[in-house]
Amino acid sequence: MRQARKDWVGNWRSLAGLRGIPAAAMLIAAMLDPLLRAVIWSAALLWMGGACLANARRCGRTHCSFTGPFYLAMAALVVAHASGVVPMGEQGWTILGAGTIAGTIVLWWGSERVWGLSWPRRRPGDTD
Repeated sequence: MRQARKDWVGNWRSLAGLRGIPAAAMLIAAMLDPLLRAVIWSAALLWMGGACLANARRCGRTHCSFTGPFYLAMAALVVAHASGVVPMGEQGWTILGAGTIAGTIVLWWGSERVWGLSWPRRRPGDTD
């Protein structure tokens, strides 16, 4: 029970602040100039990645152990694409956006189906 209270993903308010607002900002920024889009997307992905890693450490939420590094890697790809280091052509932003959405779904759903909500598994009686 104590672990569930520590889980930011288990609370809709914290989930909205840690994932919903940055995701909405990314969606809105998709219609903006590529430079501004890159700034907003990289900031949002860094925010979500950091929040996921902190939540994984806080409560052991399985998907956060995977989505945290994924969001940080996607932020690096956004910067690399925007700066021309990794040219992705005319569809680069579409690829990055779709990849972020697909990766989130697969990592969130898949990791918790394989390993459960907590990873590594916590046994009853384990202390923090």
